[in-house]
Amino acid sequence: MLETGEILKEKRALHALNRLGFGPRPGDLEHVSSIGVDAWVQQQLHPESIAIPANFVDQVHSWPTLRMSPIALFIEYQRPLMQARRRAKQSGDSKQAIQDATKDERIHQRDVMREAVEARLYRAIFGPRQLQEVMTAFWFNHFNVFAGKGLDLIWTGSFEEVAIRPHTLGKFRTLLGATAHHPAMLFYLDNWQNTAPGSPGAKGKFDGINENYARELMELHTLGVNGGYTQQDVIALAHILTGWGLPPGGGGGGGGGGRRQQPNPMDRMAMAQFRRMFGPLGAFMHGPEPYMGEGARPPIDPSGFYFDPSRHDQSSKTFLGHEIAGGGEAEGEHALDILARSPQTAKHLSFQLAQYFLADAPPAPLVQRMASRYLATDGDIRTVLETMFTSGEFWDRRYYAKKFKTPYEYVISCARATGVPVRNFRPLYGTMQLLGMPLYGCQTPNGYDMTEEAWLNPDAMMTRLSFATALGTGNLPLLNPPFEENAEGGPRPAPPVVTKTGRYKPVSFNSGFDKPQNIKMDPPDPSALAAALGSYFSGATASAVEAAPTQLRAPLVLGSPEFMMR
Repeated sequence: MLETGEILKEKRALHALNRLGFGPRPGDLEHVSSIGVDAWVQQQLHPESIAIPANFVDQVHSWPTLRMSPIALFIEYQRPLMQARRRAKQSGDSKQAIQDATKDERIHQRDVMREAVEARLYRAIFGPRQLQEVMTAFWFNHFNVFAGKGLDLIWTGSFEEVAIRPHTLGKFRTLLGATAHHPAMLFYLDNWQNTAPGSPGAKGKFDGINENYARELMELHTLGVNGGYTQQDVIALAHILTGWGLPPGGGGGGGGGGRRQQPNPMDRMAMAQFRRMFGPLGAFMHGPEPYMGEGARPPIDPSGFYFDPSRHDQSSKTFLGHEIAGGGEAEGEHALDILARSPQTAKHLSFQLAQYFLADAPPAPLVQRMASRYLATDGDIRTVLETMFTSGEFWDRRYYAKKFKTPYEYVISCARATGVPVRNFRPLYGTMQLLGMPLYGCQTPNGYDMTEEAWLNPDAMMTRLSFATALGTGNLPLLNPPFEENAEGGPRPAPPVVTKTGRYKPVSFNSGFDKPQNIKMDPPDPSALAAALGSYFSGATASAVEAAPTQLRAPLVLGSPEFMMR
């Protein structure tokens, strides 16, 4: 029978760090205990109150693609690849010759995803605003896009940076709108092709209704699979969203209406270059010139969003019992309003949040209170989370250390607990890939499952233990200089650090110099690791760690049953 009652006082800080963050770093338990758990929770709910160290800001700024707009990313990383491919085809080259001719551009293009991955891991491991990092990962998974699909290779990082990260604790309607307008989502779920049949712009690839985004918008992003909508609602929403897409070729288009912001200098230069030098945005965008009405064509929106009225269904629609008059782009905004304010959306989101933060099967009364709070505050995410974090259920000892860590959470928590410096992130995200959870690599729109059943299996445990041994004995090359990738995205040359068979070995990576370097990291101090984690372990685990040779104590801690939980 499960023990009930409030979590013991000495475990509250650890519970908060494991649930609102990715686990403690050295000194975190003392810090949370000194200011009080409740005060720390409030700080995390208001991340703007938490100072960011200057060196942390400098490191984040060292990844320049995070600050580039979707249009700037396209011009810098996609256009050269397309031009190289076009030149090779015009020369009559073979398929292999075309591959060779575009090799450098493909390597260059992968820099965007590498920077997105490294920035996400760096912020999660070292960032003091832990709840914001947790919520960034949560909402990205909720609004999942697959980086392996075409242009999303260069747009997924931007999607997280501008559509997810700024809105993690704000109004859900704002977050929903930001994801709906980002080219990564419009491309991933094919709404850029969604066109009213018989409309002036219905030609070529733009010649029919595409329901993909409309369906997932209701089933996954808002109402939920049992949210009370019908196939007719899916069709109606698809018609409402016709014309929501990407800029056409020739330097025209813009859209975005009142959402358009003043571009930064990098964006202005990119758009100027776009107008001077670049024709079609690519084969995927080839289509008719949009009808813009009288007057000059508006400038390109650096966000990459474009509403094409020539492909929109201008008729009135009935959606979820609401009559929506033909009004162009405004119809989509009205539909998003309806979805964001639905009681079904409140229930669906509250369940997912409670499932992530509390239990795989969260208590129904808590979910209901969270949903009620959502509706009372017009979808204020921060308030919904506060309702959960201040509830009796959240601090009930029956839920303490009962959530099995996903591969992402496990790897991040290991790096945080040991306090090791990280210069080379490949061993970390490579291990996540081996464990079946590559960053930005979920192909399906429903994202990764967050329950124990999805991740607890013998093969995965062997890989986790291998990783724990490599990290705990100082045999991960985390201090190595970052190295270049080949055109397929792999290291040049390097076998994997951790293998699916559970073996590990230190390796030398090509750092770009004449000979490989392998900088030895110091193994984590087992006493410092135990202090960082506090009273986390059972008597049996503590005894086993104490009896083990010194060099095996840190691996035993990181590979223990207790450390697999949060």
